[in-house]
Amino acid sequence: MSNILIIDDDDMMCSTLTSLVERKNHSVTSCMTLQEGLTTANQNDFDVVFLDVKMPDGNGLEALPKIEACPSSPEVIIMTGFGDASGAELAIKSGAWDYIEKGFSVKEITLSLERALQYRNEKREVSQARKAATLKRDNIIGNSVSLKACLDLVAQSAESDANVFITGETGTGKELFARAVHENSRRCKENFIVVDCTSLPETLVESLLFGHEKGSFTGADKAHDGLVQQANNGTLFLDEVGELPMSLQKAFLRVLQEHRFRPLGSNKEMDSDFRLVAATNRDLDEMVNQGKFRSDLLFRLRSFIIELPPLRERREDIRDLTRFHIDKCCDRYGIPSKGFSPEFIETLCTYSWPGNVREFVNTIDRTIATARFEQTLFPKHLPNHIRVQVAQSSLESSNSEDAVVSGKQVHRLPKLHEFRETIYAQAEKQYLQDLTEVTGKDIPEACRISGLSQSRLYALLKKYSISRNA
Repeated sequence: MSNILIIDDDDMMCSTLTSLVERKNHSVTSCMTLQEGLTTANQNDFDVVFLDVKMPDGNGLEALPKIEACPSSPEVIIMTGFGDASGAELAIKSGAWDYIEKGFSVKEITLSLERALQYRNEKREVSQARKAATLKRDNIIGNSVSLKACLDLVAQSAESDANVFITGETGTGKELFARAVHENSRRCKENFIVVDCTSLPETLVESLLFGHEKGSFTGADKAHDGLVQQANNGTLFLDEVGELPMSLQKAFLRVLQEHRFRPLGSNKEMDSDFRLVAATNRDLDEMVNQGKFRSDLLFRLRSFIIELPPLRERREDIRDLTRFHIDKCCDRYGIPSKGFSPEFIETLCTYSWPGNVREFVNTIDRTIATARFEQTLFPKHLPNHIRVQVAQSSLESSNSEDAVVSGKQVHRLPKLHEFRETIYAQAEKQYLQDLTEVTGKDIPEACRISGLSQSRLYALLKKYSISRNA
């Protein structure tokens, strides 16, 4: 017997679905508001959730990620009386099992439920069978929802040889995740070859990647295997692939398609059975629009996408990161591990970390060096620029709360980084509204003007509840 949750404010629909579910001998719970449904889903285990889109206290599509993040991670079937193509696309891209109009027949609804339960049961069996195999995640620290989602993608990608494309801001740990993909794959005992595309000299790039024969150019006094050949049976990691020279992109596309290449000076082609992982912090869609990156190569790279969140979006991981890297630094320096004050953690959590985890690790290293012979870490031990930013933000907040103008207390001002994010969001929303108005909601034209990919544009329109229907 499975547990089914219905979130719908329509009494008749709830009654119909309840009868349908009970006839299949499943347990069913109904909620008439979105908030009640979210609370119920978080407090109980459910296999499938029937979710209405238009609820009195919110939009079901916007609540979809929260329901999927519940402890039981139920499958979600979207039910709507106002079906449209864009809504269906958003639902599926957001992870819904199915998108059904309320006018569908009982047979179609029943089939969707049965298939969702079948999928869930098979997924559970596979998960239990592989329970003993723990995901290798060396130096990837944290248990936030966003980080776990990325690790789930690592586990999924490790099951195949599909190309993996990792995106994220500078310092978010793209190479760590690339190594995790390799270490959890069947190729883990073979080479993991890193190609830093930012440091490839254009005059030697083909030789470095594809190798060369003796005498193929001045200074080639012996044959040399290129990085592609060194990755045979292993993983080839193209770091900052957006910097790959345009002159080489066509040649590499063929290597990626055929897994064959010709070393410089050779009259024979060679095979290399490598698995490709690529990473970048650049917007390759925009580079394609500018003619700086080949669209056919980008399509090849994007078989499996992992988008890493910046550290500011997973602040709940900072305490674990702090403990891990303090212990690691102290062990490296051969000194006892240190404790830290609550104020130390509070300061780390308040700072915006523009350099992400890389900046965080360097900060902890510097802090340990500063407090080498002291037992406990305090904010005083942190670099001045971090303490200044946090202090200014706190002072501005405090002053705004106490300020009085013409006998009236001024409303509390947000922290500076919150203010910047708010202003950015307002400007972004206005831009999107202007964009849809100028283009008459012509999505391809809006993508061309904005330089956004279609999926990214859809996500932003959903974020700000901007309709895509003309």
